[in-house]
Amino acid sequence: MTPILDVRGLSKAFVMHHLDTRMGAFDNVSFTLHAGEFLLLKGRNGAGKSTLLRTLYRSYLASAGQILFHGPDGVIDLARAADVDVAVLRRTGIGFVTQFLAARPRVSAEALVAEPLRLAGTPQDEALAQARHWLAAFGVRQALWPAYPTTFSGGEQQKVNLARALIRPQRLLLLDEPTASLDAAARAALIDRLADLKARGTAMIGVFHHPGDVAELIDREIDLTPDTNLQEDRADVVV
Repeated sequence: MTPILDVRGLSKAFVMHHLDTRMGAFDNVSFTLHAGEFLLLKGRNGAGKSTLLRTLYRSYLASAGQILFHGPDGVIDLARAADVDVAVLRRTGIGFVTQFLAARPRVSAEALVAEPLRLAGTPQDEALAQARHWLAAFGVRQALWPAYPTTFSGGEQQKVNLARALIRPQRLLLLDEPTASLDAAARAALIDRLADLKARGTAMIGVFHHPGDVAELIDREIDLTPDTNLQEDRADVVV
């Protein structure tokens, strides 16, 4: 199997300056993720699931450990890589899906969704056609495609967010509660898209409030509850 990510002894703590103390988020997490694998992060509230995703994406700097990403140009340690290299990988190899849309004012939904393809060199007309396809797939009404997502409801914004994040296959996909605010039809469309990406070799790490939504996709689980950090093969897990 092709390795995509090697995480070795990864830890994250935050300095609470007003309390003159450090607060640990997670400690000494290690795992290897291969192409086409789906890893579920679980644990009680506050166990550090979302923080781990943000650390892997390099929104947070790790306190210790390595995040070895195996890309087409070699292996890079995301825990120590230069910001410019991380920015390139976010455009070309690592995707992040959250429940929140960072929409820009006066940018239409279809333009926002098409942007990742345009930045990758896809002709504008083709990128726009694919954007409209995925907006329709996630249930965004056609009348809203040329409108500004900043005016949409939370659920409609989440659908635009999913269409944008999943329009272009990546080597590694991080999923932070992507089913929040979605109706049943949109959740089904999301699961279908994730299954398609998984079959194509995309490696995924996800946090789901209701893991049963993606039960058929999960290969392994890591419990981040302190003093646990156990990895389990999906065959032994009951969701």
